[in-house]
This record gives sequence, structure tokens and C-alpha cells, in this order.
Amino acid sequence: MSEQQLPAWADPSVSPASLDPQGVSRRRLLSTAGLFGAAFAVGSAAVPAAASQQRYGGNDPRLAYLVGDHHIHTVYSHDAKYTFSQLATAGAEYGLDWMVFNEHSNFGHAHYGAKMEHEEILRARAENPRQLIFQGLEWYIPAAEHCTVFAAPGPNEVDLLTRFELAYDGKLLGYAEGSPGSPDTARNEAHAVKAIQWLAEQRRTGYIDDVLVIANHPLRLGIDSPHEMRNWRDAAPEVMIGMEGAPGAQGGAIPGWRGPASIRGEYENKPSAQSWPGYPVEAYVTYGGFDWATATVGGLWDSMLAEGRLFSITTNSDVHRVVFDTWKNGDWLPGQTFDNTGRLPDPVNTDTPQPGGDFWPGQFSRTHVGVTRYGYRAVMAGLRAGRVWLDHGHLLDGLDVRVKRDCDQGRGVTLGGRLRVRRGEKLTLSVTVTTASRPNSQGVLPELAHVDVIRGAVRGPVTDRDVWRAPDTKVVRALDVSGRKGTYTLRIPLTAGDESFYVRLRGSDGERNGPGYLGAAIDPHGPIPHEPGDGDPWADTWFYSNPVFVDVVR
Repeated sequence: MSEQQLPAWADPSVSPASLDPQGVSRRRLLSTAGLFGAAFAVGSAAVPAAASQQRYGGNDPRLAYLVGDHHIHTVYSHDAKYTFSQLATAGAEYGLDWMVFNEHSNFGHAHYGAKMEHEEILRARAENPRQLIFQGLEWYIPAAEHCTVFAAPGPNEVDLLTRFELAYDGKLLGYAEGSPGSPDTARNEAHAVKAIQWLAEQRRTGYIDDVLVIANHPLRLGIDSPHEMRNWRDAAPEVMIGMEGAPGAQGGAIPGWRGPASIRGEYENKPSAQSWPGYPVEAYVTYGGFDWATATVGGLWDSMLAEGRLFSITTNSDVHRVVFDTWKNGDWLPGQTFDNTGRLPDPVNTDTPQPGGDFWPGQFSRTHVGVTRYGYRAVMAGLRAGRVWLDHGHLLDGLDVRVKRDCDQGRGVTLGGRLRVRRGEKLTLSVTVTTASRPNSQGVLPELAHVDVIRGAVRGPVTDRDVWRAPDTKVVRALDVSGRKGTYTLRIPLTAGDESFYVRLRGSDGERNGPGYLGAAIDPHGPIPHEPGDGDPWADTWFYSNPVFVDVVR
């Protein structure tokens, strides 16, 4: 698959006067990174490793960040509503550079829908080559929840998805939550591992150019145990790269909308017989819209990072039914079902608000991926490398993070990367923030209030693969940035001690925070749960970044 045409904001032939405010902001960031125009078109598609194992320090390339959403459902999912065209248009309107249409697995999808959607995607790629549109699948993981699976464009992309769906999908095999019998079995867990290994083999042999897997809403039901997540990662870390740090359905608890028990992300469940028993009941709600596994400093995500292995986070819309939207599902013709068509009827506009808890792709949740050029493989390489940060409510226009040795002259290592240092060396964490320059779709100009630096020790592989605590991870700096505008750089000194470590970032609009789940000594002002039915997402927005690892050599 050839790389794509430059987006308008990166194309020097497009006049700045014809760009929308978001395009103007993107162009400014691209120019600052030295990647404007031809430099962005001919940069390497694959990003080199951050640091050689034989040398100290590191010097990652300059990056531009592409905005995307890997969890989008259309009429080719049995429980959704919108046409492919409606969602692709919405994604473009809200500034997405890349989108993954990951329809729910279903026999109708495998036999009919996947191929029909593929034809729509091919037409969309031809008509608008500046928009990167991936085809994917929402995989029902045997013995567990869901994952996004998506491949690079190519002659076998739809065949890969349907073969995988029929051979490994937990719902189709009766191996998933809600299926008859007991899905949480050693056999079913092993089948999930085999599935990921099979995908890795298709990539290794060149049947497809690339494929990635991301776990969706991991703590919604509490059935993704820590050992299962580690097993998926270890089966093929080049394929199984991470999890949703924040789920979709962020409009699920707008006051007065869905009901008095509603929670952001539609995390409205309690432990069940299928839930892993080691999770506390507090794990089943979101914190500032983020999954407990990510939001808890020193929690499950940190326990995986503390092994010294990257496990990325993302956010997305998981769009099925948009809040306050007026469309409803169309009516079936006689004799038609999803199983024998693979596609829902087109929706019908009622002019009356319909039930829903989602936002349009890019409207609220955004995953930013650092790349050196524009294209499908570049996005996938950036995701695999962990050059990822997330925001809600369009809280920031830009974020660049670097860690470097004070004795080095280069740019240092960025998100997802590794910096090799000597014990006792002085380091600097540089965080360049570009504040929001335009109101979001709610008419609010977001303002970043604080930036938190979270540091954790790296101790290597765990003995107990169900551990979800990282007791040596905590917030080490909380920086008040209220009132700061434009682009500015925060420089935080670090010292390499006896142990390897990682640092990651988080920040918010400052509207809702309090002591973190594991206590104020670990996280003095982290995200907190909202009261049921009272979770206005626009008034509680956060950003999170992936970690940077620092490997200390004695």
C-alpha cells in the first residue's frame, strides 16, 4: 500500500487562509518540529529504536502527532446505528487523521458485512486519500472482554479479519463472557493466546504488512484478569500493544440524560461470577473518565510498566449512539436479519433526541500518535513504539515529551522510548505544552491547570502474574500551570538512582480531583469517580501520556 497524500495542514500548496483553526494549529506544530511539507512526506515510515543497547543516551527523531480513534461502529455492527459515510464525515469534521472501523464479530459480519464494508472503505480511500481509514474487528476475547484488531491496508486485510473471526472469536465459538457454560477456563484463555500468536505469524510471514491488537474497556466487567493481560502481551508484544486507558461512551452520565445510575464510559456493572475476584468493587467505575487500571497511580497499568515493558494506552469514541442525536435505526425488510445480511438498515432521522451515551469520533476523545511521515504504516509504527498521548475535550493542542542526559546535546528520548544512563547521572524531563487555541464542540476553551509527573521503579518480570500493585510508583511532581497560554516548556530535573525507572505524565483542567485510589501519599490530586448520573465529561477533562523508560547501568 503506497503512502497517502499529505493532509491539507501539512501541504505547503494549501493556503493557510483555507485551513480551519485546528489545521492552523497543526501546521504550526509541524513547522516547529521541522517536518513541514516534503520533510513530512519523505521521512522514514518506521521509527528507529530510541537508544542502542551499546551506547548511553538516545536521540529520537522529531515527530508530528496524528489524531485518531481505533474504536468505531457502523451499521455493519449488530448493535450500532450510523452509516460508514456518516462516521467518516464526522471524523473528518472533528479533525481525525486516522480511523479504525472495528465492527463487532458476528456470523453475519464474517460472511457478509466485512466484505461489504471493505468496498466502502476502498471507495473512501480513493475519494479522500488524505484520510487514513483502517478496517478492523472488535474481537470477543475467549474467556475475557473485547479487543480492537486491525491490519495495514493490503490485498489480504479483509480475509485476515474474517479468518481470524471464524477461528478465534470467543462469541462465535461460545468461549466468551455471556456464553453458555463457564468461559473463564484454561482452555479458553489458551485459545486467546493462540489467536494473538496466529496474528503475529501472519505478520511475520508477510501475509499482511502489519497488524495490531488493543484491549478495549478492560475493567468494565472485571473479567480481564492481570494474568490474562500479561499473557496476551507476552504472546506477541509486537502485535498486542496495549489497552484503552479510557473507554468510549464518555457522554454516558451527562446529568439528566441516561438516568440516575449512569456512569461515564457506561461502567455501570458490579462483580459477577465471571469477574476476576482480585479486583475491588471500586475498579468497576471510571475516574475522570479513565479506566481504574490506568487512573490508579501504582495500579494495574503501573504494575505492568514496572516490569520494564511497554504497554500502551489509548482512548476513543466506541461510537454506537451519539448523545442528543436524532437518528434511529431503520426497519428491517421482511425476512431480513443481521445474520443473513451482515448490515443494519440505514438509520432514519426523527428530529427527536434518541437514547445514546457516545460522542462522534474525535469530538471528545483523541489518541495522538507520533510519526515522522504521513501514512498507514507510519501510524501503526508510532502506536507500536508507544509514541502516544491522549486527551479528552480537546484539552491540549500539542504535547512533546523528552528525557535526556544533561551531558548530551541531542533531543533525547520521547514517549515509549528507552534512555540508557549511568547510575547517578543528571537528567532533564522536558515537557512542551501547546495549550488549546479554540473552543471545543461544547463551546468551551479548555484550560490546563496542572501537570503531574509520575515515576515508578522498574523491577523486572513479576513472580505473581496476577499482581496489580506497583508500590514504588507515585506522583513525584505536581506543577501548577494555570493561566499559561500558547506553547511553553516545563523542565523537570531527574536523577538516575540505583534502579531503572520510568516516568509518565498526566494533567487536567483542575475541575475535579482528590486523593487517588491508593491514597494521597501516592497521588494527592488524581481523578475521582463522579456521583452516579452526574458526570458531565466536559467539566472534568484529562490528558495522559505513555511512559519513557530510563535504564540504569551500574
